[in-house]
Amino acid sequence: MVYLSRQCFDKIRKPLRKYLREGFRDSLRVFVSGGPGGNGLPKFGGVGGKGGDVIVEATEGISLETVYKANISKRYAAQKGKHASHNFILGPPGEDVVFKVPVGVRLVTELGKKLGELNEDGEKLVIAKGGTGGHAKNGFLGTRGQAYPVKMDLKLIADVGLVGFPNAGKSTLLKAISEARPRIASYPFTTVRPILGVISYEDHRQVSIADLPGLIEGAYSNRGMGHEFLKHIERTKLLLMIVDVNGFQLSPQYPHRSCLETIMLLNKELELYNEDLLNKHAILLINKMDSEGSEAKYQEVRKVMKNFKGFISTYKEDLKPNKPINFTDILAISAKESQSDVLKVKTRLRNLLDLVSELNESSDSEDVYSDLKKPFVEKGPVLV
Repeated sequence: MVYLSRQCFDKIRKPLRKYLREGFRDSLRVFVSGGPGGNGLPKFGGVGGKGGDVIVEATEGISLETVYKANISKRYAAQKGKHASHNFILGPPGEDVVFKVPVGVRLVTELGKKLGELNEDGEKLVIAKGGTGGHAKNGFLGTRGQAYPVKMDLKLIADVGLVGFPNAGKSTLLKAISEARPRIASYPFTTVRPILGVISYEDHRQVSIADLPGLIEGAYSNRGMGHEFLKHIERTKLLLMIVDVNGFQLSPQYPHRSCLETIMLLNKELELYNEDLLNKHAILLINKMDSEGSEAKYQEVRKVMKNFKGFISTYKEDLKPNKPINFTDILAISAKESQSDVLKVKTRLRNLLDLVSELNESSDSEDVYSDLKKPFVEKGPVLV
């Protein structure tokens, strides 16, 4: 009976969609082990060889899926150091193990200890040190190398982070302004994994933009896709928040949120996940201006946003953010119907990124100047 049931269900079972088969791997757990040190030789004072280290190297153009497929066992063990002998008073060290990881990876031990981040191509990091070779101070016995599970956490590095609730038009905008080809449909959650697009300008300038799967209320507490994708906006220079001028309703079981409430709730989700995100420069896009009655709704939004803090003060504590996000600009667009609106967004993004870059450079130069002045400050007794 069980056999017949299984045969029947196998026939009607639908194959998994392609994106579910492939998935998006932005974290990977591996086990690393530094090689043990070799033993020394007490008779001649010989020193054992040091155990090999486990080293990661950041490499452009690969993903964590590449790392996973390169070593299905997910174990990386360096060689042990050689013992000291009559022929080799100093034992040869064990060979290091070096494996490649994507740029933008953060490495953390199982106990939460941060080992480091790799943000540049070619950057290397020792994540498991080999053991010390045997010598007089340790009784000529080689020590074990470091060994523990390590979690590799990938955060996309992009100039712009595109955030919004499902079906706000993020994928439509990304397709219109960049070379990315995301899935687009009229229902929520068409974006099921982060998509990185590149905006190209006539003078060959390029700006990278990351489209993140739609957030939902409670994403900060890991509801929906939660922390899995919110982490990807931490490294962006600029936030691009997009909302539907008509508001949003996830399903009949959820309340309908107006455009202004959508902005407030997105503000709240970002704040609860990481309040530092609110310090980033941000642009607000009011999308779907081609819909009926959109102009009146937009004018109301513009009016209220001048005193956004007063608007959110009328809501319950569990809905309103403590710190309102300060938008550098607010634009009304139709990502689907208006090419001129898309061009306007591209221009504003470039101008703001240039401004952010100039501000960062000026702040860095001020720090350098103050550091240069320190050695020339007159030193002497202080009169009280």
